Amino acid sequence: MDDEEAQRLVHMSTNMARSESPPPAKLELTVDEVVEEYVGSFGFAQLLHVFLVSVAWIFDSQNTLITIFTDAQPSAWRCKAPGSCADAGGGGGDGGAVASVCRWERGTWEWVGGSASSVIAEWGLICDRKFLAAVPASLFFLGSLLGSAVYGYLADARLGRKRTVLIACLLTTLTAFLTSLSPDVWTYAVLRFANGFARSGIGICCLVLSTEAVGRKWRGQVGQYGFFFFTVGFLSLPLIAYPTRSCWRDLYKIISVFPLLYCFLLVPFVSESPRWLLVKGRDGEALDVLRRFARLNGKKLPSNLVLSNPSPPKAVGKDEAGGGSRAAEAEESLWKTRWAAQRMVLVMLAGFGVGFVYYGIQLNVENLSFNLYFAVALNAMLEIPAVFVGSVLLSFMNRRLLFSQSAFVAGLSCILCIVFSRENRGRGGGRAEKPGGSWAQLIIEGLGFMAASTAFDVMYIYCVELFPTNVRNFAVSMLRQALMLGASIAPLLVAVGRLSPSLSFLVFGSLSIFSGVLSLWLPETRNAPLFETLKQQEEEESLSCVSDDPGSELGKVVRS
Repeated sequence: MDDEEAQRLVHMSTNMARSESPPPAKLELTVDEVVEEYVGSFGFAQLLHVFLVSVAWIFDSQNTLITIFTDAQPSAWRCKAPGSCADAGGGGGDGGAVASVCRWERGTWEWVGGSASSVIAEWGLICDRKFLAAVPASLFFLGSLLGSAVYGYLADARLGRKRTVLIACLLTTLTAFLTSLSPDVWTYAVLRFANGFARSGIGICCLVLSTEAVGRKWRGQVGQYGFFFFTVGFLSLPLIAYPTRSCWRDLYKIISVFPLLYCFLLVPFVSESPRWLLVKGRDGEALDVLRRFARLNGKKLPSNLVLSNPSPPKAVGKDEAGGGSRAAEAEESLWKTRWAAQRMVLVMLAGFGVGFVYYGIQLNVENLSFNLYFAVALNAMLEIPAVFVGSVLLSFMNRRLLFSQSAFVAGLSCILCIVFSRENRGRGGGRAEKPGGSWAQLIIEGLGFMAASTAFDVMYIYCVELFPTNVRNFAVSMLRQALMLGASIAPLLVAVGRLSPSLSFLVFGSLSIFSGVLSLWLPETRNAPLFETLKQQEEEESLSCVSDDPGSELGKVVRS
């Protein structure tokens, strides 16, 4: 009996000891560590997430490059009645034939494709009004420049990445449809400005939202994945434009439908960035997103997991209380933090040249002696291998080296186009009027465009990795502004290129090489961690400077 009682007392004391044992210690990890160790660097969940987000790049591309067709210079005209313009020098051809029509009164001739085939044909933007044709495209990119700053602020400070993409898509639908109703060139130009403002939020938010959900070694490939959809949008344009070639307004109406469908069918399934949620103090929601990713990847997060938030508690509380704007403080600190400001200026200067060349080469395709639809389709198809080659190169090449070499190749290709442009002029006594054009010039232009496309894509990914979460969207938006500023000047040079193709190619080539040289002063970021705040990044990089040799990757690099 005494033994049984003793055993019962021992059993009770053991149970009491177990019940009073402390709970397991909290496991505090950063988002990077959770993704790498528990969620998976790039599993089915991230693949689905990146796909849903990246589809929006299609609308960005369509609304940006639509003017290649809607604002194209008509290729041919004819006399309305026999003898009314008998000595015009022909009714077909390219710039030379169109220039010859300026000698004749309106009403004595007509465009072969009809007056509604482009805005130039409908509103007579030729002869003394030819430079008006470049105004809508330039205003579009200026609108993109302004919109990038606004969307960058909203995505970092107020709405987050997901809701900013939603708003951008809805406004893109509205402005594209209204553009199709333009009664005159000035209304058209204003609506193109509005459309540029609206679509500018798509690219910057999609890129950040995609890359913030994957492990560090997949960021480059995921960024390229988004640009693949941009290429899909580019390739879709000639397929949509050719059936609607008799009415430019129909093209705008068709592309206005796609972003609206995306908002209702796909956006509800997109997750917000867990990094942004964490920086905003919404730790629980960030964990929910990570748990959902882990579940879809067939994994499970530890029950005692707590996310490490490098942001000061006071700042988080202030934001939750609604007082002030943490993103506004973050943007201000970026410009007041010397290393970040220097880095941002270099990125923007390099981005200006890349944007000028990338969009300029696409718009300048009309100055090649080839069928417009064929040349655009060829450029679009060349961008697909450029995306895949860029993805492969990003997996083992340094960002800085890949960007600079791509910019150099693009610049040299543009300069080589001058040689073949002069050769054509020498053979034909003017701009080449043979339907086949110069295949050598087209091939070199295509190679230059592939290189410019690679440089353009890499610069976005590079910028994402150069700055921390609390200013990342703002930094990408600043890069976007620089790209759009360069792009806004490109249409003016394209208009000059109708008179002197050699000059346009020379300027494009020179600026591309200039961008490549500037990038040599930026630090390397391949396989580096994504930091959450400027202070954290500065501290980590400072520690790395002491322990590692210069010239290696960021996080192991002497900060420039």
